[in-house]
Amino acid sequence: MSSRDQNFKNFWRDFSVNKIAVFALFIFLSILFVAIFAPLVSPTDPYDLNSVSIMNSRMPPMSEDFAGNLYVLGTDGAGRDMLSAIFYGLRVSLGVGVLSGVFALIIGSIFGISAAFFRGKYETIIMRIVDIQLSFPSILVALIILAAFGKGVEKTIIALILVQWAYYARTARASALVEINKEYIDSARCLAFSNTRIMFKHILPNCLAPLIVVGTLQTAHAISLEATLSFLGLGLPITEPSLGLLIGNGFEYMYSGDFWISIFPGIALLITVASINLVGDHLRDMFNPRLQ
Repeated sequence: MSSRDQNFKNFWRDFSVNKIAVFALFIFLSILFVAIFAPLVSPTDPYDLNSVSIMNSRMPPMSEDFAGNLYVLGTDGAGRDMLSAIFYGLRVSLGVGVLSGVFALIIGSIFGISAAFFRGKYETIIMRIVDIQLSFPSILVALIILAAFGKGVEKTIIALILVQWAYYARTARASALVEINKEYIDSARCLAFSNTRIMFKHILPNCLAPLIVVGTLQTAHAISLEATLSFLGLGLPITEPSLGLLIGNGFEYMYSGDFWISIFPGIALLITVASINLVGDHLRDMFNPRLQ
């Protein structure tokens, strides 16, 4: 057995101790599968005008139309199958959350590790910017950015990146400060390795554990934040529906008793965010024995 296989086996052994986290991981992987293969697993394409009829508008769960098609979760105000709409909404929400998290992780790691490595005025400037940004609520920063640039998938991703990068920068700097004082860094400097090589080939791999934990939790936060922005009408456009837009579209029907149009996308959002948070919490306990 290779060392990589042995490391994975040890990781899974430690991870599987928490049965709730294992169940949450299974739920999240199932959601991820449904989101990726939404066009294949969805009963219909909810945004294909040929498969949507206004005559099927606001049908309750487990209803059938005149053609005998069963709508397990009912339909929305436009006659779209809610189950299919949720599958497609998960695809958009997860895509925005994961993409923004990956880019925020890259940007934050670069600034955080370089601040710890070079120290001095550069570190002071970077960390004061981080402190100032983290002093404001994330939703407020995102609202200001989207108010300035407008709605759109790319603009929402950029807003979420600008909101999240500071969390990664602070975590990366704290981890890098611990690694910089170790002997292998002194050896790398004696061998005249470049600063870039030392930072990203030697320091970064040893900072990945806390960054992965923060990344897991921040992904859940980004999905929730995007849903909030879309619910308020400031996030994604109607042509790129997410779970937040689905909740917002059905909110006007709540008082007429058509609760399922908002409730079911809300449950899907809750399960998605909760499963990611449970996995992230367990990873945090695994990588920090003091929290076990």
